[in-house]
Amino acid sequence: MRRILGGLAVAGVLLAATACQDDSVKTAPASKAPAASEAGTTKASPSAAKKAGLGDTITVTGNEDGQKLDVTVTKWADPAKSSEEVFVPEAGKRWVAAQVQLVNTGSAVYSDSPSNGMQVADEQGQRFGTMAVDVTAGPSMASALKVAPGDKALGWIVFEVPKDSKITTIQFAMNSGFADQTAQWAIK
Repeated sequence: MRRILGGLAVAGVLLAATACQDDSVKTAPASKAPAASEAGTTKASPSAAKKAGLGDTITVTGNEDGQKLDVTVTKWADPAKSSEEVFVPEAGKRWVAAQVQLVNTGSAVYSDSPSNGMQVADEQGQRFGTMAVDVTAGPSMASALKVAPGDKALGWIVFEVPKDSKITTIQFAMNSGFADQTAQWAIK
């Protein structure tokens, strides 16, 4: 009897610990309300959710109460070209860029530098940070951003990567990358 009770106690602790954990990487796009014509359809199970890609929106939360963003990687430029001829990538490297839209769906002002919380990864798992450079693809994302609840921001974020790297994912986390939740998009 003692062995059974001990086993149940261990199972209970494991179940409680699992229930308190949050997925650190969100790859499925945020669900959207069904259109009127979809009212009779059923949703796919969460395990059947596709990986997020360009154009998909992922909802992330920050470490403080009221911090919540809908984040969409809207476009991808590979390679990205500088808007000023004097700036070029280091030897053996190239620039790539993502156009990102942030919509503040929380109750607190989003005040951060989005590029601090972004990185790209290649097919080998190598990760690369951002560069402060303007590209011909369009206007850069502001580095010191303040977005009130209900407002949005749109801009390009640039990364410097090795010339022969095949970039496969983009990641974003709030709070300059220190938030517990991370959003991830596949690049094809």
